[in-house]
Amino acid sequence: MVKNFKLLILAIGTFVTVHAQDSTKPATVVDTVKVTAPANPATTFSGSLDLYYRYNFANPPAGVTNNFTSFTNSQNSFELGMATIRADHSWSKGGVTVELGFGRRAQEFSYNEAANPNLFSLTNIVQANVYYQISDRVKLTMGKWGTHIGYEVVDAAANRNYSMSYMFSYGPFYNTGLKADIAIAGKTAIMVGVSNPTDNTTTTDVRKMFIAQLSTATPDSKWKFFLNYQGGNIAPSDPSTSASLNQFDLVVTGALSDKFSLGFNGTDQMIKSKGPGYDSSGTFWGAAVYLNLDPSPVFGLTFRGEYFDTKDGIINTSVLPAGSYMEYTLTGQIHVGKLTIMPELRLDSYSSPTGGLYPDGVFQNHDSNPATSTFSGILAATYVF
Repeated sequence: MVKNFKLLILAIGTFVTVHAQDSTKPATVVDTVKVTAPANPATTFSGSLDLYYRYNFANPPAGVTNNFTSFTNSQNSFELGMATIRADHSWSKGGVTVELGFGRRAQEFSYNEAANPNLFSLTNIVQANVYYQISDRVKLTMGKWGTHIGYEVVDAAANRNYSMSYMFSYGPFYNTGLKADIAIAGKTAIMVGVSNPTDNTTTTDVRKMFIAQLSTATPDSKWKFFLNYQGGNIAPSDPSTSASLNQFDLVVTGALSDKFSLGFNGTDQMIKSKGPGYDSSGTFWGAAVYLNLDPSPVFGLTFRGEYFDTKDGIINTSVLPAGSYMEYTLTGQIHVGKLTIMPELRLDSYSSPTGGLYPDGVFQNHDSNPATSTFSGILAATYVF
């Protein structure tokens, strides 16, 4: 009897054990699937802050800064540049980027929106775009992004000089539209797209700009080359008037060693127009060289030399008087973790065209007399996270 009872207990235990193992199989399979299934990638956040103090050694009269380039239009004042927060999210073939910026730098970057109270909220959008990889070689992007033209960018932490060049300052700053990045072979690729008129996040203008870029690099990627273009019809709606804009831009970067690198930017914008009361035919062009020295991980030095010619006056002469400009900028980068301190010295000079309005110069001395050159110092800092 006891023996039979023991056998009964053993049989029940065996049945329960087998049943329990069988019942865990579906749960185990489900758990395994949950673990191995690709997770939805997390959204990543990053940001930056830049601030600066600028002093023009001419100590000009109140209200005069002796500055004709972007983002540093101040004198003897501590200034906040821009605080940014950026979110990036991607999935198997697509993704989205949103970067918000706050401060005068963001406001000047989106100047068309800043000038319209109804559009002021758009001033805070530095970039916002979505992309989709339709094949291994073709990616489509739609939205707002920093322009492909030029060497410098709006985010101060991404530049080696804190003050901006004339070529950057007179644009374009950004494009809003649709573009396709197409890999050709090796390190060679092209970009083609269509966008709103230059520096317009929103517009009722039916005219559009055509944009393009051809990029390539040496096999070791030590030298990179970018040929950029924008062009289109910029005439007003008056059918009796026609005007076209074409801009070609070249950027070259090279690493000569692990401590020394250089960059070059050259640009030429041409406007041709005809029609009653609308004559803006002319060109502006410029060239700049960037010499970068990094003797140690905690210290770097960049020299920028630039020539910018707008003698034809196609840029608004109330903003930038017609003539030719040269600037020489020496900037240090002291890296303390994610903080970079940037002491900078800059010399600007001006030459008036024949018969120009400012033969004695566009800068001002302390006594309000005109001058052909001016000297400034900046102490800036950037922080990225």
